[in-house]
Amino acid sequence: MAVHWTREERYRRLDSVDPEEYDELTKAVANAPWRQKYHVQPLAGLLNDPNGFSWYNGQYHLFYQWFPLGPAHGLKYWYHTVSDNLVTFENKGIALSPDTPYDSHGVYSGSALQAGEDLMLFYTGNTRDEKWLRTPYQCMAKLDRQGVFTKWPRPVITGVPDGFTQELRDPKLWKEDGMYYCVIGAQQTDQTGAALLYKSEDLHDWHFIGEVRTELGAFGYMWECPDLFSLQGTDFLVFSPLGLKPEGLSRNNLFHAGYISGEFDLETGIFHHGPFTELDNGFDFYAPQTMEAPDGTRILIAWMAVPQLPYPTDKDGWANCMTLPRVLTVEEGRLKQRLPASWNKPAEQAATMELTAAGQPELLPFGGDCYELQTDVQDVTADEVHIDLRVRGLEYTRITYDRNAQQLIFDRSRSGEPVNASEGHARITVLSRPLQQLRILVDVSSVEIFINDGDAVMTSRIFPGEDSTGIRVQAEGGTAKLSFRHWTLDGIAFKNERIL
Repeated sequence: MAVHWTREERYRRLDSVDPEEYDELTKAVANAPWRQKYHVQPLAGLLNDPNGFSWYNGQYHLFYQWFPLGPAHGLKYWYHTVSDNLVTFENKGIALSPDTPYDSHGVYSGSALQAGEDLMLFYTGNTRDEKWLRTPYQCMAKLDRQGVFTKWPRPVITGVPDGFTQELRDPKLWKEDGMYYCVIGAQQTDQTGAALLYKSEDLHDWHFIGEVRTELGAFGYMWECPDLFSLQGTDFLVFSPLGLKPEGLSRNNLFHAGYISGEFDLETGIFHHGPFTELDNGFDFYAPQTMEAPDGTRILIAWMAVPQLPYPTDKDGWANCMTLPRVLTVEEGRLKQRLPASWNKPAEQAATMELTAAGQPELLPFGGDCYELQTDVQDVTADEVHIDLRVRGLEYTRITYDRNAQQLIFDRSRSGEPVNASEGHARITVLSRPLQQLRILVDVSSVEIFINDGDAVMTSRIFPGEDSTGIRVQAEGGTAKLSFRHWTLDGIAFKNERIL
C-alpha cells in the first residue's frame, strides 16, 4: 500500500490492474476494521463528493466520486448506488470512467436530472496538459431505463468566462418554467470564489447568464459544489467555500460547507440573503448535494469527511463514507434537518430507560457499535450533562450539554485512534433554545447527532476499539431527568457486494 502516492500511482487506471489483484484488495478491505454497516462506503480506495443524487425509474440514485486504487485523490470515476427507501443502498458499479479526451484526468463532480425517459448526468471533465495545467469541460451523459450509460460525444460548455480561472467545476442542474439551468463553482482571477449561472432550452446549447451576485464580498478563494434551489418560498445557495478563516465558535474545520438564504432573482443573478451558515457543526462534513423527491421533499446528503486530511482507515486501503440523507424544511424562519420518515422505527421495538443523572456516572443497560439512541432531556439543574458513547475504560466519545452557555459540545479526544489531531478535539454547537432532545445515529466509525428535532446537526468520524460499546451518563453541578430509546441497527446492511 502506497503511503506517499506519486502522480503516476494516483493517475493509474483501474483497467490496468490485474482483476485478481484488485479482488484481493476489495476482500481485504471488506474485512478491515471500522467498516460501516449502514453508510454508503467504497469497495476500496477513496470515496468523496456525492454526485447525481436524484430520483429516476422508481428509485433513488446516488453516485459518488471514486478513486478505486487506494486512499488518495487520484483519477476519479463515478460510482453508482441505488435505494428504494433512503435506508439501504445497493452497489450497481462504475457509471462513468475517465475514458475520453474531455475527462482524461478525472470524472469530476456534477448532478443528475430526469429529462424525458432518461436520467441526464451533468459533470465536469478534468484534463491536464503536458505541463499539468488544467482545462475543465462541462460534459453530459445519460442513463436509460435499461441501465445503460452513454456519454455525449462532445462537451456542452467549454472555456471559462472573462474574469475567471480554469477552476470551473461541479455543475448542479435543475429545470424551471420549461428552461434548464445550472450553477457551477468558480474562481475569479483575483483568487476569490464565485458561482456562475448558465441556461439552456435543450441541454445541448448553454448560455452564460452571469455570476450569482451575493453580498458576501471576498469569501474564500474557490466555491465548490454549489447547489441553488427554492424551499417553501425561501431561496438557498448551498456551497463549499475554500479558504475561510475561523470565526468565533464556527468555521473551525479546515474545509467548510454551508448556505446563504433569502431571495434570488434568476434574471439578474442578484441574491439578497442573510449570513453564511454552516450546515453541520461536527468534524466531518463536506460537498453536500440536494435533490427533489417525487413528493417535493428536498433531501440532502454529503461526504462524511473533509479533503486532504488522513484518516485511520487509510492504512487498510480505503477512506470515507456518505452521511445519512437529511430532509430539509423551513420552520419559523430556520432551516431544519431531519432523517427521512423511512428511518423511523416502531417505539415498541426500542429498549427504554428513564433516570435522573447526577454526580456518579451510570452505565446504561444497552449499547453496541451500530444503533440509534433517542434522548429526551428535562428538568436540568446541572451545569453540565454528559452522554458518553462507545465506552470502554478510558476510551469514550463525549457529548456534553453546557446549560449555562447553552452549548452542545462534541469531544472525540478519547474516541480511540486519533483523527486529524491538528484540528483539535472538540466542536461546539450554540443552541437556539435549551436542549430538549437528541437523536444519535452510531455506526462502527461515525456519529451523527440531530439536535432539538433538527435545529442543528453534528457529524463526525470516530475510530474506537471493537470492544468499546458502552453508553454512560453523568451530570455535574446538579441533576437532569433523561429518558432513552435504543434501537440496534445491525440488521440494516449496506449492500456492499464487490461490483465494478
